[in-house]
Amino acid sequence: MNSIEIAVRMETDAIKFYTEAADKTSNPVGKKMFLAIAEDEKRHLKYLDAILKDLNIQLSDVNPMQNIQTIFESMKGSMMKKVSATNDEMEAFKIAMQMEKEGIEFYKNLLSDSKSDKETVLLEKLISEEEKHYNIFSNTYSYLADTGNWFMWQERGIVEG
Repeated sequence: MNSIEIAVRMETDAIKFYTEAADKTSNPVGKKMFLAIAEDEKRHLKYLDAILKDLNIQLSDVNPMQNIQTIFESMKGSMMKKVSATNDEMEAFKIAMQMEKEGIEFYKNLLSDSKSDKETVLLEKLISEEEKHYNIFSNTYSYLADTGNWFMWQERGIVEG
């Protein structure tokens, strides 16, 4: 199995995990977030499939952070309630962060062995998007683990006066 085929397997596993996590998540914001990331991973899978078939692909300009901000904006009302997450949901975020970290490292290793400009551009895009996914999950985990502290650091209320 070559490295692109391994990447296809990783993306397929990620789609399955994020879809299942969305099904098990009771918080509507968390559910939509997992589904949005699953959609990103489906797009990554299409890119990798095109590379395997040696097709000419056009990388769409998608910003995962903007997609998540849209979800949060549309659900602002339900977010103002006290958010609590189950241990299973917190564990899902930990696993998601680890998966994204491993994906970033894997794509960075592939990048050093890239055989074409097309592959290089794709891998750089995948690295960037996986880093954004990691940040989304990390930030959400911090928020759920300690909402008060999260607001202090995100809003910089005390630090910046």
